[in-house]
Amino acid sequence: MITLLSHLSYISITSTDVEASVEFYKDQVGLTEVDRVGDAVYLRCWGDYYAYSLVMVPGDEPSLETMAWRTSSAEALEEAVRRIEGAGVQGEWIEAHAIGRAYRFTGPWGHSMTLHWDVTRHRADPSVASIYPDRPQKRSHVAGAPRQLDHVTIATSDVDGFARWYNEVLGFRIMARTVLDEAPMSVFSVLTTNEKSHDLGVVLDGSSRAGRVNHYAFWVDTREELLIAADVLMERGTAIEYGPSIHGIGEQSFLYYREPSSMRVELNTGGYRNYVPDWEPQTWKPSLGSSNMYRNGAMPMSMTESFPPADGPTATEEGVPEEIKAALLNPYTRHG
Repeated sequence: MITLLSHLSYISITSTDVEASVEFYKDQVGLTEVDRVGDAVYLRCWGDYYAYSLVMVPGDEPSLETMAWRTSSAEALEEAVRRIEGAGVQGEWIEAHAIGRAYRFTGPWGHSMTLHWDVTRHRADPSVASIYPDRPQKRSHVAGAPRQLDHVTIATSDVDGFARWYNEVLGFRIMARTVLDEAPMSVFSVLTTNEKSHDLGVVLDGSSRAGRVNHYAFWVDTREELLIAADVLMERGTAIEYGPSIHGIGEQSFLYYREPSSMRVELNTGGYRNYVPDWEPQTWKPSLGSSNMYRNGAMPMSMTESFPPADGPTATEEGVPEEIKAALLNPYTRHG
């Protein structure tokens, strides 16, 4: 198969209070507002090369409107569409803001994905143009501001099935998965379109609601910037939900927090690069430190929440709700 997809280009999120979310991203996270079209607000990380990284749109609840990938060429876009429709999924061609022609479809587990080749590259105003030619503009003035969008992690009722479909149809490489120690249940998987450990994560969703999202993530250059970002967020009243620590899978440093709509956001950095074209996916267990490399801190139960809210239990790498904890209790994630 030719390489169809290149990288995650933007995500679009619904918020119950768009203005509060936008102000949070500008003031506390360090994103820049670049455009407004109707009710949609477009934001950029300082180091992203395209017109925008994140779109905020109004909604009755926090959710993923769409996740977008740029293809590796115009021809790859056409081939991707042929493969999607050949797999029995019908999407539609749309005109996306500052992108143009794009193909949007809803995958078998209810998640909207947008594929495109055309882009509008960011051209910085001279007042914020970087002195370094490779940078699209100067760094943000906000301490710990992310350089770029990194990945999105969705929730689905069938982790392995989801990973297999996106691998077979669109060429995502499956890099690793987590199976619980106490039960033969796949609760997490990571996929990538490039050399990163992942730009698409998958967590198990026990609810009856399709198309949910667990979090999306931004990238900072160094672990020190991640720690500074945690400090800045805490001092301004934003609690850290989980971290800072290091994931075993991917080996990234991470921290998780919530934006005003309650949607979960991750900052991460570090991790390995993998260029092996015929990589065999690895199987982890929580006892090996899949989520916490140091095996000394439990993932809080709040991390099992995905968006929008739904019924039913959700199991993730290191946490399960009380109603199924007795069956799946993981003794390897005690605090201390």
